[in-house]
Amino acid sequence: MKLLSFVIPCYRSEHTIEKVTDEIMDVVSGRDGYDYEIIAVNDASPDHVYDTLRRLAHQNPKIKVVDLARNMGKHSAVLAGYSIAEGDYIVNLDDDFQSPVYELWNMLGPIERDECDVTTAKYRKKKESMLKRFGSNFNLWISEMMLDKPKGLRFENLSVMKRFVRDEVIKYQNPYPYLEGLIVRVTKRIQAVPMENRERADDQTSGFSFRKSLSLFVNGFTSFSVKPLRIATVLGFLFALFGFLFGMYIVIKKILIPEVPVGYSSLMAVMLFSSGLIMLVLGMIGEYVGRIFICINHSPQFVIKETINVERKL
Repeated sequence: MKLLSFVIPCYRSEHTIEKVTDEIMDVVSGRDGYDYEIIAVNDASPDHVYDTLRRLAHQNPKIKVVDLARNMGKHSAVLAGYSIAEGDYIVNLDDDFQSPVYELWNMLGPIERDECDVTTAKYRKKKESMLKRFGSNFNLWISEMMLDKPKGLRFENLSVMKRFVRDEVIKYQNPYPYLEGLIVRVTKRIQAVPMENRERADDQTSGFSFRKSLSLFVNGFTSFSVKPLRIATVLGFLFALFGFLFGMYIVIKKILIPEVPVGYSSLMAVMLFSSGLIMLVLGMIGEYVGRIFICINHSPQFVIKETINVERKL
């Protein structure tokens, strides 16, 4: 009997989480040789999610609930769920009913045939706004460049991984986790499975605000890559070289053509641009130093307030 662990970070999902758990039970019960556990992580939801999860857990002991003391981001909530998952395969999905759980067996097939270690959904058409689609594509490009992620691979809200991948991922104990970076650091045997994306089952908008999306974006290229610092070094060298050559050009031109006036406007433009670049690079370095400071002070990745149906001590 193979155990499937479904990890669901819950935030503003009071009206959808029951639909998600019902679908999981229907899908798994229709296939012999598999059992399931559902790990629902209440990510400090502002509505009555925890009350719903408590009721579901009391009705079904296979539903395990983790109640976080505060919201530290979706990826931290997912890692909290990973930390207690006991399955042979770990399934990650959202709480808004958009993740098509009925595609589970298509996603599990390549893993069981050992064609890959991780599968993720590949939606033919995503149900999201144009602005968010632009942000997702930009984040995809940055992550490919910074993390050496396989080109065109996009991690969606439904994925399946082998247990050994989970075991390596949860070894990361620092704050600011970034799941894509953690998974790619373990394996690049990742396969995308085509499927259709569903509409949300409620009238809520995505829990990912612009601020949260920006924070996740910053995590992506500061937590698992030093390439931004190397880019800053190259930019500094290029601008220093450009400044030297431009200075030589001005001196030579003044010697050859004495009546050429000194260019105040061009000088100010160059100064403002170079000063802005310097501040940008200093800010980037400061971001790294700040994260190092927070890590060495052992800031928690997540704080568990209460659990239900969880026997293993965290």
